[in-house]
Amino acid sequence: MFEALAAKPPDALLGLIKAHSSDPRAHRIDLGVGVYRDADGNTPVLKAVKAAERILHDTQDSKKYLGPEGDAGFSGLLQPIIFGDMRRFEGRMAALQTPGGTGALRLGAELLRAARPGATARVGAPTWPNHAPIFASAGLAVEAHTFADLKSQTVDFDGVRAGLAAAAPGDVVLLHGCCHNPTGIDFSRDQWREIIDIVKSQRLIPFIDLAYQGLGDGLEEDAWATRLVLDSVDEALVAYSCDKNFGLYRDRVGALYVLTRGPAETATVASNVAWLARVAWSMPPDHGAAVTRIVLERPDLTAMWREELDAMRARINGNRAALAAADPALAFVEAQRGLFSNLFMTKAQAVGLRERHAIYCTDSGRINLAGMQPADAGPIVAALRAEGCLAAADAA
Repeated sequence: MFEALAAKPPDALLGLIKAHSSDPRAHRIDLGVGVYRDADGNTPVLKAVKAAERILHDTQDSKKYLGPEGDAGFSGLLQPIIFGDMRRFEGRMAALQTPGGTGALRLGAELLRAARPGATARVGAPTWPNHAPIFASAGLAVEAHTFADLKSQTVDFDGVRAGLAAAAPGDVVLLHGCCHNPTGIDFSRDQWREIIDIVKSQRLIPFIDLAYQGLGDGLEEDAWATRLVLDSVDEALVAYSCDKNFGLYRDRVGALYVLTRGPAETATVASNVAWLARVAWSMPPDHGAAVTRIVLERPDLTAMWREELDAMRARINGNRAALAAADPALAFVEAQRGLFSNLFMTKAQAVGLRERHAIYCTDSGRINLAGMQPADAGPIVAALRAEGCLAAADAA
C-alpha cells in the first residue's frame, strides 16, 4: 500500500535547529526558529505560568475528559482581552479551545468548507508557510496575492486591493491581526479601514490569525485591528494562540472564535465546530489551557503575566532598535513589530550567512529578532553586508 507514497521533504526549520545546535563556532547566532528567547538565549517558563502550575498541581482532582469544547473558562476569560467589552457581541460568539493556533486555523478552515464548499481562501504573500497548506488540506481552494514588497519593506497595498478585487462573495480573507509573520509589517489604520470596506462591499469572510497579541505594541494596541474588523462585519473567524504570549509553545494552547449574526446561528456554529473537533482530535489537551485560565482568574497572576509580557515586548523592540541603529539600511526593522522581519535575500545568501558567518536564518530571509542580543547587531550587519544582503535596501 505505502509504495504509492512519495517521500515528503524534511521540515526546513527542524533542519535549521539541528544545524545550529551542531555548529561548533562559539559566535553562532540563531535567528531562525520562531520562539521568544531571553537575554540568556533561553525560552523561559513564565513566572506566572509556574505559579499557576503549582496551583493546578495542588487543586486538580481529576483528569477526566472535558469534552470537545475544552476548558470553557479558558476561552471565556480570553475574550475580553482579545475583543474588549463582550456585551456588544451578546449571543453572537461561539468559542472552542484548540491545540494551538494551528488547530484553530484548521478547525476554522474545516468549518468554512462545511458552510461554503466552493469558497476560496485569499492569502497574502509572503505569509506563514503553513497557512496555505492548512486551508488546502481542509479542502478549500487557495489563491495568493501580494502582501508586501520585501525590497522596499512596505505593504504592497495595490497587490492587496487586486487580490481582494478578484474574490467572490463568500470567499475567505486571511488577515494577520498584528505582528505579521514573517515580515513584521502590519497594515496602517487607514489600510485596515479600506480592507474592511472591501470585505463588506464584496461580502467576504475575514479570518484573523492573532498569534502574537501583546508582543507588538501592547495587549490593547495589538487587538485594535481585530476589534475594528469584528465591529464592522456580521461574520468573522479568529484563530488565537497563547503559545507565544504565555510562552506555552509545547503545550499547544489556542482557541477558535466565530462571530455570527445572532444566537440561533451561534448555537448551530457551536454544534458544528464541536463535531468537527470531535472527529479531528476528540478532546483538546488540558494542561496549558488550565494554566492560562488560572493566570487569568487570579488578579495577582494576571498582573505578573502582564508585567512579564511587557518585558518580553520591550526586549524584542529593543533588539529591533539596536539592529536598526547598526546600519541605516536596516532602519525599517525598528518600525516593524513582533518576532520577525523578512529581509530581502536569496537562498544562496542565506546559506552564505550560515556557512561563512554562523548566522542562522531561514532560506527565505526571515529573521527572529528575539534570537539575538543587542551586542549581536554589529556582527549581523557585517555578515549581511559581506553577503550582499543589504544591496536592495541601499538602493532604496
